[in-house]
Amino acid sequence: MIFTETKIKEAFIVDLELHQDIRGFFTRTFCVQEFQNRGLKPTIAQCNLSFNYKKGTLRGMHYQMPPSQETKLVRCIRGAIYDVIIDLRPDSPSYLSHIGIELTAENRLALYIPDKCAHGFQTLTDETEVAYQMGDLYAPEYATGYRYDDPAFGIEWPLPVTEISEKDRAWSLFESTKIVTPTVT
Repeated sequence: MIFTETKIKEAFIVDLELHQDIRGFFTRTFCVQEFQNRGLKPTIAQCNLSFNYKKGTLRGMHYQMPPSQETKLVRCIRGAIYDVIIDLRPDSPSYLSHIGIELTAENRLALYIPDKCAHGFQTLTDETEVAYQMGDLYAPEYATGYRYDDPAFGIEWPLPVTEISEKDRAWSLFESTKIVTPTVT
């Protein structure tokens, strides 16, 4: 496995090391030891599959609050997506930064998403499937998110949004949910 750092602290693009012969290739898509060697959380508590009918479908920007924070390893296994993460960790040097990368069935890349980062994607083709390895169980009582079009993050999605859930459309804006600490004068 080949890990490439991104500008988001502890977020990595994970590429495959193919071992090829006349039959095709073999590769590892996950290895506990390789994740541990980089200080990443190698726990897999749940695996999910998302199927999306239409190009332009948007899912996100989701994350879970403590104590049920999730790491994610996301890979597009059919079609193509534009995958985005936002760093929501106030102590991180990349706080409020975001990255977007194209994950496709052809490039076989994956994106490792640290906990306390919001995640979402937009489909670039019809009939897209996305596989997730989750570091914690889904806990609806801790699930939350921000709007995909929040000006605080300035995400430029590659396509007009064709489909989005009402829940994802209704997430709050970041500015309206920030906790403001009073200043002492």
